[in-house]
Amino acid sequence: MNLISVGLYTFQEASRLTNATPQELRRWLNGYAHKASGSDERVKSAPLWKTELAESEVEGISFHDLLEVRFVQAFRKHGVSLQTIRIASEQARGLFNHPYPFTCKRFQTDGRTIFATALEEAGETELLDLAKRQFAFTKIIEPSLYRGIEFGNDELASHWYPLPRSKAVVLDPTIAFGKPIVTNGSVRTSTLYDAFKAEKNKQYVAKLYEVPVSSVDAAIRFEERLAA
Repeated sequence: MNLISVGLYTFQEASRLTNATPQELRRWLNGYAHKASGSDERVKSAPLWKTELAESEVEGISFHDLLEVRFVQAFRKHGVSLQTIRIASEQARGLFNHPYPFTCKRFQTDGRTIFATALEEAGETELLDLAKRQFAFTKIIEPSLYRGIEFGNDELASHWYPLPRSKAVVLDPTIAFGKPIVTNGSVRTSTLYDAFKAEKNKQYVAKLYEVPVSSVDAAIRFEERLAA
């Protein structure tokens, strides 16, 4: 596998970018042990999906896995169980013929029906009543989750601009292993931020790395947002 083109994030890096804890990420993507119903015996649940790096020796996740995790985190924040998320993911994957169904454009329009079916199958009747109402579903599938994502001809996400209403920072799996970079100059935001903390001078950092001062500003804004 060509790791240069798929992006590479440790669980710690993915945690900062998605607001899910490293423990949650490992549970969702590596599988987890839990008690079997009506028994004290512990059984192992499979990962929610097979990650892009599952066959490699690298411990971490790819760019596409990272974006899919953002949606899982949003579902969990609204009380959707892992069982329902698993069912919805499998159904949508088969329906769309898409390896990352939550990130797929079609999920914005077809996702409500898919989740209603998954909730019904999982027996989550309270959430099912909410999912059947469009306004409630849009709270779970927040427009901001899709905002900033650009898609290629294969309908897979190709870029993610994480700052609201700005393209100053981008995650591109083909550049710098998908780490956040400033669009104008392609320097990692963490590099510019660390340089600014050391030098306390935006103009000097901009000159040092041959980027506009506005790129240094964007890097500072983005890194401080991650740390908040």
